[in-house]
Amino acid sequence: MIALVHVGIDVSKHHLDISDPETGFARIPNQEEAVTALAADLARRGRAAVFEATGRYDALLRRAFEQTGVPHARVNPERARDFARAAGLHAKTDRIDARMLARLGAALGPQAREAPDPDRERLARRRKRREQLVAMRAQERARLAECDDPEEEASLRAHLAWLDEAIARADAVLRALIKANEELRRCERRIRTVPGVGPVTAATLLALMPELGRRSAKTVAALAGLAPYARESGRFKGARSVQGGRKTVRDALYMAALTAARSKTALGDYARSLKARGKPPKLVLIALARKLITLVNAIVRDQTTFKAA
Repeated sequence: MIALVHVGIDVSKHHLDISDPETGFARIPNQEEAVTALAADLARRGRAAVFEATGRYDALLRRAFEQTGVPHARVNPERARDFARAAGLHAKTDRIDARMLARLGAALGPQAREAPDPDRERLARRRKRREQLVAMRAQERARLAECDDPEEEASLRAHLAWLDEAIARADAVLRALIKANEELRRCERRIRTVPGVGPVTAATLLALMPELGRRSAKTVAALAGLAPYARESGRFKGARSVQGGRKTVRDALYMAALTAARSKTALGDYARSLKARGKPPKLVLIALARKLITLVNAIVRDQTTFKAA
């Protein structure tokens, strides 16, 4: 099997810096015509691409690669910087970043990204907007608690009322998006049978964990940032801890675990047994969150429900 040649691409708002092991360095505008031409050239030459996840700035690039069939890996920026430090690349410029990404592709051969589901992407964008609105509401509530000016208080209360309505509208949009997609609707109905998994957690899992039901329990736990990693060196045996993964998913599961821990179900019994053994409260919730994602993964895979799982 012939190894793919990886092209590194540093993405910014206005341009793309490209490090190609064969043709060298180039810079093109981050605009549709130039990006489409780049994708066509890489497809013609049978090349793969590696770039950092940069939100909406890499959207044109992703769509062009998906349309032309260019294998591409969208890597976590933290992972890319760790690789750069390990490779001795301490300076950081667009050109250096592009070259580093090409080297990362050659050394690690990161897994090519599957074409995303447009409905899941739309759900992810709407879920993120809801998250922003909830964060704003929390900030305004904190300001209101410290407010002693009548005019300012009136302004805060008016804004809070607007935010309440906006969040309610955002919830309705999420429900409508899930209802409009048969696969998402069936999947949500199944995972909502799990104690603690409400509409917000379900929408988060549907939007941000497309791997559910298609990967192993260990893999999905790692993707959610809930896999325990050992900390050992010589005679030192440190406590295992979770790290990395998708923070938004982990946060949603943590909140679900809070509810599940109080339930009169096998999940609640599991949490209570950990407490009885003297485990710290946070460790109990993390362990329960990991059990939740493992359970949801099995339910999606087997197309069953919590009671039947």
